[in-house]
Amino acid sequence: MEAINALAAEVLPPGMALEWTDLSYQQSTQGNAALVVFPLSILLVFLVLAALYESWTLPLAVILIVPMSMLSALIGVWFGGGDNNIFVQVGLVVLIGLACKNAILIVEFARELELQGKGVVEAALEACRLRLRPIIMTSIAFTAAVLPSVIATGAGAEVRAALGTAVFAGMIGVTLFGLFLTPVFYVALRKLSGPLVSHRSPTLDTPSYPASYS
Repeated sequence: MEAINALAAEVLPPGMALEWTDLSYQQSTQGNAALVVFPLSILLVFLVLAALYESWTLPLAVILIVPMSMLSALIGVWFGGGDNNIFVQVGLVVLIGLACKNAILIVEFARELELQGKGVVEAALEACRLRLRPIIMTSIAFTAAVLPSVIATGAGAEVRAALGTAVFAGMIGVTLFGLFLTPVFYVALRKLSGPLVSHRSPTLDTPSYPASYS
């Protein structure tokens, strides 16, 4: 776009100007907003998870899957012949939440199992086994729902195809990478950090006294 603007400034006569439409117009008005939106989205998710787990290391096991999902989304867009436009970037923001959702299911179960006394590796494997079916089912349902946007035709098809392709390919990557890498990230980070401490308030055992009758 910058090259076309520079060429138009040299070629067009005075009084004439170049204007963008459709996807190019959206891209020109938004500029580099994605450079701010992506880090802020990831930071917000990290802070929420840090407050939930009361830990700075456990949220990383969730956040580290986000780059994998974005990579798979961009590869899917590239194979589809698309470009990194504003609607693809919106799809990448959506993938941040979807990637973290699947990873949270595994990390939360692994954390609960570890608090119950199981080892780190055993807890991670057991959590992955327990959450395999729900993750697969929700991922298949979501990708099937997005598929019509990928193969959309007619007016506005470019917009729907750009967003749908990014989310479709990214969701496939989220499912595959998340199931295999989230337990690995969890085990690695847990071995680097200290033992888990439950912050639940302990239940007070009230001593029982024999009933006295007068």
